Amino acid sequence: MREAYQSDLRHLVDDLVNMASMVESALSDATDALLDGDLALAERVVAADPHIDERQLDLDAKSVELLARQSPVATDLRLLVASLRMSSSLERMGDLCAHVALVARRSHPELAVPEQHREQIRRMSDLALAALRDAAQVISDRDLALAAQVEKNDDELDELQQEIAREIGKGEGYTNTQIVDLTLLIRFYERLGDHAVSLVRRVGFLVTGDAVDTLGQATDVTEF
Repeated sequence: MREAYQSDLRHLVDDLVNMASMVESALSDATDALLDGDLALAERVVAADPHIDERQLDLDAKSVELLARQSPVATDLRLLVASLRMSSSLERMGDLCAHVALVARRSHPELAVPEQHREQIRRMSDLALAALRDAAQVISDRDLALAAQVEKNDDELDELQQEIAREIGKGEGYTNTQIVDLTLLIRFYERLGDHAVSLVRRVGFLVTGDAVDTLGQATDVTEF
């Protein structure tokens, strides 16, 4: 029985990592659809989002069943509690990827991102992808040094959001639609980074037992 229980816990971690991989694919495809004006790819990202939602429901059901059946304590209890929060963050990240794809779809056949901002948006996407990959590794390996790096790297995403916001805030050379779309897009990518930070902080709670800093930056992300 004990071996089966430990196997269930390991599978739970594997499920979280797999869910992160699904979100990673969605993010990569959504950005490609956005910058290349690929309508078919955007549609695939939107259509795939319910599968990420289903994965969250399945993972949460497993966690709740283990909580009820095994009455875990200490690290095992923290793992199950953390998994419920991490699956929620990953589901929201999937939603954000779908939002990016919806901007691409709405703008078609035009490109939503003006030429002068394409490199910045690509960089925001690359940073969010790196944060997600690193967060998945942190979940798998419980690597707190890498977790700290994810938090540190999130600063560049925030700076890029602020940089683009300042530029479009001047309102010169943009249509109203471009201003709205860019404002949304930089918010989506910035929130993706915040969710990655939330993931690694949950792992910190799992490993150390220290309470998560709910007053700190981007710990419990409830919008978008």
